[in-house]
Amino acid sequence: MSVTRIQPRRRFSFFEWKEIVEYRDLLYFLSLRDIQVRYKQTSLGVVWVILQPLVPAIIFAVLFGNFARLPSNGQPYLLMVFTGLIPWSLFSNTIGRAGGSLVGNSNLLSKIYFPRLIIPLAAMGSVVVDGLVGLMVLVVLLALFGVGLGWPMLAAPFFLLAAFLMGFGLTLIVASLNVYHRDFGYAVPFALQAWNYLTPIVYSSSLIPEKWLFLYSLNPTVGLIEGFRWSILGGVPITTTMFLSMLTGLVGSLCIGMAVFQRIERGFADIV
Repeated sequence: MSVTRIQPRRRFSFFEWKEIVEYRDLLYFLSLRDIQVRYKQTSLGVVWVILQPLVPAIIFAVLFGNFARLPSNGQPYLLMVFTGLIPWSLFSNTIGRAGGSLVGNSNLLSKIYFPRLIIPLAAMGSVVVDGLVGLMVLVVLLALFGVGLGWPMLAAPFFLLAAFLMGFGLTLIVASLNVYHRDFGYAVPFALQAWNYLTPIVYSSSLIPEKWLFLYSLNPTVGLIEGFRWSILGGVPITTTMFLSMLTGLVGSLCIGMAVFQRIERGFADIV
């Protein structure tokens, strides 16, 4: 019989990923449960995964592309919007779904021991599934609009991974603080909505006046969106400021998220 030693970790040490691997079966079943529950008793099932990014993209394309006549850098407006929604959905859904995962699984936290990090990781499983389906829809749209393959597409996985990891870092902060202050769970949707408006999803960053572009580029998600859009549709690459801001946001969110999570995780079971 194997014995698990439970002892406090050193402050700001890295997660014991070896322990996560040992509990991989639990991670798998919790992820599968979350995916099944999400679409259980729905008539359309997985079709909702396709409709969630596609319907908003069509609406935005009609409103801003046809009526408002906003520029799309020579690309079909639907493609411009959809290539913005893919990384943004990966980023925002990671925070939105996994941010309340610790509170939502309080019964598990208070009964048995397992690496607490498994809870937010499992909640992100459905986000990965949605992202993969969204990418398949994007491939179909690219074929319909006759967009060819290019070397920049090799960079697309990097920007998607950056979106996922940045969202993961912020998720650790939100999920941890939400255990002690439930207000965070209510504030997250409003914060993400405001962040959405400050990110070039339904519009191009080329609309931003030159005098404000540097300040605008400090938003780390600007580099995520414009970088992925460039990798798929081509055009002008992202600026150095956008790229460095994205990397800073990525590394910063991961480091701060891990530090916050480790610092207060020992009290999760007592609070929830």
